[in-house]
Amino acid sequence: MGLIGATWASETSIIGSGWLFAPLTAALLIGGAAVLDWVIAGVVVIVLALCHAELGAMYPVSGGTARFPHFAFGSVAGIGFGFFSYVQAVTIAPIECYAFIQYAAYYWHGLFNTTTGKITGLGLVITIILMAIFTAVNFLAMRVFARVNSAITWWKVAVPVLAIIVLLTQFHGANFTAGGAGFMPGGVHGLFAALPLAGIIFAYSGFEQADQLAGEIKNPGRNLPRAIIIAVLIGTVIYTLLQVAFIGAIPPDQVSHGLEKITNPLIIEGPFAGVAALAGFAWLAHILRVDAFISPSGTGLIYTTGTSRISYGLARNRYAPQFFGRTNTTGIPWVGLIFAFLFGLLFLLPFPSWRSLVGIITGASVLMYAGAPLSLGAFRGQVPDANRPYRMPGAMVLAPAAFVVADLLIYWSGFIVVWKLGIVLVIGYVLIGISMAFDQNRPPLDWKSAVWLPVWLLGMGVISWQGQFPTPSTPAAKAPTNTFNIPFWWDIVVVAAFSLIIYYWAMATKLPREEMLNLVGRQAGEEPPERNPH
Repeated sequence: MGLIGATWASETSIIGSGWLFAPLTAALLIGGAAVLDWVIAGVVVIVLALCHAELGAMYPVSGGTARFPHFAFGSVAGIGFGFFSYVQAVTIAPIECYAFIQYAAYYWHGLFNTTTGKITGLGLVITIILMAIFTAVNFLAMRVFARVNSAITWWKVAVPVLAIIVLLTQFHGANFTAGGAGFMPGGVHGLFAALPLAGIIFAYSGFEQADQLAGEIKNPGRNLPRAIIIAVLIGTVIYTLLQVAFIGAIPPDQVSHGLEKITNPLIIEGPFAGVAALAGFAWLAHILRVDAFISPSGTGLIYTTGTSRISYGLARNRYAPQFFGRTNTTGIPWVGLIFAFLFGLLFLLPFPSWRSLVGIITGASVLMYAGAPLSLGAFRGQVPDANRPYRMPGAMVLAPAAFVVADLLIYWSGFIVVWKLGIVLVIGYVLIGISMAFDQNRPPLDWKSAVWLPVWLLGMGVISWQGQFPTPSTPAAKAPTNTFNIPFWWDIVVVAAFSLIIYYWAMATKLPREEMLNLVGRQAGEEPPERNPH
């Protein structure tokens, strides 16, 4: 892949099902202030993206997000962040299929139950078939795959831009404060909660896909950081304008009681297509429904690719069974592809809709992203003289700030998501522990360099349990729930202070330089399968 291919690998992951649903969910939660959330999320993601840009350019290895913490802190921390990476990646294909199914139900009514908000049995079968297709396409050689992905991504970017231009011709500025609720009916608390809850952070996830494919990018030192940064900037502009166009184009009679009171089933089932139809653009509504098939499919396709590279990286770290590192004659990790399909199926039954799955994915994504600023800070101390084709400016300030922001996003996801992630994490450690127990060449467990990890995870769980998210009025709020003992604003101070303690503790206990370089050298000494001439 060149610069465009690498950029489109991240862009096609960013522009997926998020834009099809998140603008409506955000408007329902926080009204016109939803526009602010997209800008806030864009700034947050840019900082996290800059961390990934430096790391990926330094060590352009496949499945990078699963391997950087391994280099910096050793096996115990590497296992945790590697598993976060895998859970985040393997759940994307199912959620993109759900988006496909929900929009397809407009033409094929038996796929989605609008009463329960869940896919039907037939919808489940079609979802499995779609995931199988994603897997099959990924068996193409990377050069061919890149061309397929590039063509899909050009479409995926063009359609939202077309929707913005057309819908802005029917702009109703009063919609942003409709119903007398004001611009921000949920206040600052609602603004923060909507970042993960509405799927806004989820919509931005995927910028790191260029990192996952770093081993297959030409001149990664130059192209990788540029690809990540360009992809995030494009996504931020498109998403912010989409939110403005969506709210502004809704016919005023649909929001007479406020944006949070939108009930028209045409908008609920297919937000942008529904608004386009109501605004008098039936032709655009059909294009948007077609895009709802193509856009999520492109994201599901590239995430299936990324998932197989992460499992390949976990095998190289010797956390996962070594057969995950097997590749075919074109360098494709075929075992990882098959298991990406199989493990993806496991998330279909307990999470039978787009909205039910988006919270757990967002939480896993942010846990994974938190590993980047930690790794960057560690590398700056361990190998300050290393070649850095891209050097993040102000890293001594931005790296700990990025870790604080990642922890805030985890906290704002709510205790409901946090405790579920805790269960998933325990299962992950058990599975990886069993795998490593049968591996005679497993790496030593670097407990001393990861003593902060269990304190961090348990501490975030306790703070979330005692904190203010989600609110008692949140529809998804079911037992076990949080206690609301830590007052709002003080909870943010507590999370920030706790995060800084953990960050600097991690810096103090990182692997010594020699051990870190040994881990890098052990993997770099093997010829990566992607480069194998055989």
